[in-house]
Amino acid sequence: MTDTDSIAAHYLGLLNAIGENPARDGLQKTPARAAKALQYLTYGYQQKLAEVVNGAVFESNNDQMVITQDIEVYSLCEHHILPFIGKCHIAYLPAGRVIGLSKLARIADMYARRLQIQENLTDQIANAVESITAARGVGVIIEAKHMCMMMRGAHKQNSVMKTSTMLGRFRTDHRTRAEFLTLISD
Repeated sequence: MTDTDSIAAHYLGLLNAIGENPARDGLQKTPARAAKALQYLTYGYQQKLAEVVNGAVFESNNDQMVITQDIEVYSLCEHHILPFIGKCHIAYLPAGRVIGLSKLARIADMYARRLQIQENLTDQIANAVESITAARGVGVIIEAKHMCMMMRGAHKQNSVMKTSTMLGRFRTDHRTRAEFLTLISD
């Protein structure tokens, strides 16, 4: 049995458990489709940081802040396996090396495509960028809407959760942190 088959069997059991008829026309292929969807939504488990970066770290004399903002992130919360969707802002202060622009988005995706909480996702991205670039500082902010807050529980449609992780100079130098926050707010 493949992983997809195993996951599909569990979805079949879930459909039965909620009182649905998995044999009805609209649901006959749902367990297999849902299994493939879950595998796609959690593909980050199959990735490793070094493979995602793929050597795209380059020598540079730039020592000024580099920011990539509004990177879309889609993740599933580990508490309810419901989506949270938002944007990620990543900044770092190079120390002789810069990373390829698309790699920051790929790093965010790798960690987002796992079950977790937003606080940990923010930390994982910041620590990964720091480890790959050896930057003098890294700042990551994520703003997201959580379906577990919107569709169940509190039913708050307009709430946004914001998390930040500041490492190195972003943590110790209030001017660096303020510059980052100002630049992403424009």
